[in-house]
Parts: sequence; C-alpha cells; structure tokens
Amino acid sequence: MTPTSESTSSREARAASVVSHALHVLRCFSVDEPTLGVTEIAARVGLHKSTVSRLLATLEQENVVERDPQTRRYRLGLGLISVAGPLLAELDERRAAYPVLLELTEQTGETSALMVWSGDQAVCVEQIPSPRQIKHTTPLGTRYNTALSSSVQLFLAEQPPERVRALLLSGIVELPDPTEASIGGYVESLRQVVDEGVAVNYGKTSMDEVGVSAPVHDHRDRMVAAVMVAAPRYRVTPEQAELLSSAAVAAAREVSQRLGASPAARRNGRASLEAS
Repeated sequence: MTPTSESTSSREARAASVVSHALHVLRCFSVDEPTLGVTEIAARVGLHKSTVSRLLATLEQENVVERDPQTRRYRLGLGLISVAGPLLAELDERRAAYPVLLELTEQTGETSALMVWSGDQAVCVEQIPSPRQIKHTTPLGTRYNTALSSSVQLFLAEQPPERVRALLLSGIVELPDPTEASIGGYVESLRQVVDEGVAVNYGKTSMDEVGVSAPVHDHRDRMVAAVMVAAPRYRVTPEQAELLSSAAVAAAREVSQRLGASPAARRNGRASLEAS
C-alpha cells in the first residue's frame, strides 16, 4: 500500500469513527432524560469531554441538538425532523395506520401508536395521544428494548426461539434476571402471544402503565408493524385491558386490510412460533 492510499484509508476510518461517535451521543437522549450535560454524555459514550463538546457543537450548528442558554444542557433539535421526515413519509404502514389510529383513540379514549421493529428494538413511528389530561405518550422515534413491553413481546413472538434467546442472553433485549430458566419461561410465554394474537403489558415494565399490542400484516402476509394502545394503569382494570386488546386487534386487522393482507392473515394474527 502506498503512503497516499494509507493516508486516505486513515482519513476514511477517522470520518467513520466521528459518525459513529455522533450517533452514540444522539442515542444518549431519551424520554426519561431529554436534556443532558456534556459531562453526563461523555461518561455514557466513553469519550473525553472535549471530544463530546466538539461533536455537540457541530450537531448544534446543524440544528440536530439544541442547547439551553440558561442551563447549558443539550436536547435533541428540530433538525432531526428533516432527517427522519422523508423516512416517515414513505412508510406505507404509517400512512395506512393513521386514520385507523385516530378512530382507535376516539373509541378507547387512550393513546394509540404504531410500532415497527428495527431488528432488536420496537420503534414508535406514529402516535395519537389520548385527549385525557393524564395519559401515556412517547415521542416519535422512541425505542423499546424491554422484553416485557407489549410491542417487544409481539415482535419477538415472530422470531425463532434461538434468536430470542440470543437477544436476551446478550442483554440487547432486557429481561429482568435473565437466567436460563427465566429465558425458557419467557420463550414459552411467547406461544400464548401467538395463540391469542395480542400481547399485554399490564404493569410489567412500570406499575403505572398498561400497554396492549396487536400485529399488522402486509400483502405478503408478513408482520410489518404493531398497533399499540397505552394507558395509565390506575384507570384500566383487567377486564378493561381485555377490551383494549380487542380494540387493538380490530384496528390492526383494519390496517392490515389497507395494506392488502389476506383474510387468513387478518384473522389468525401471525404465523406460529417455531418449535424450540
């Protein structure tokens, strides 16, 4: 390799590293922690504060992050919308689901959302907030990797058991006390999700929240999304949770129909989980 090619390769490696670091910085922000300081971010991404400060300054110039002039803390900026907007606009599932979600929220009085799977996380790509003063909402783009979340249960029920076990053992998908026994029990519980065509999180991830999710299929009969209804737990009895589940299933079937799914896919919910 010539000196020139070595120099080019080195520059390309540094550029890739900068992009990777910037993405790690952006992923530090969450619903629970929408604002962060440079020191906090540096500790989480494992970089020197000066490096993080330079990255944030560049991101701020592009409006990807914003800095509060009083606290000097950062938050995600509106510039991200211009990046994510074209993707969201092209999501057929999102376009098909929007009017159905409007009706679902009107029917239940609770927040409805559309979730898609990124390979190891459920991502919120559309949401209709509850009209009630106390409600459960989440920003678009929020990612869930908690195994007991209703949407995560639903998407994992589509995966081969060995894939589910690998995600849980690695910690990529979080399960409390991930022992061999608890993982085996969790994988077995996904069979019930398959049989019932709906996943329920009744205070499993938070004592204050209830979530139910139902599968959306496309014209190839593939599960491509999930309709979720989320509500504060204090006003949802187990019986009401069943009603929310039925409403979510009906809405998911309607979205599936709009995407051209076959009647069998809309009726059965999803394919059977592979045998372990």
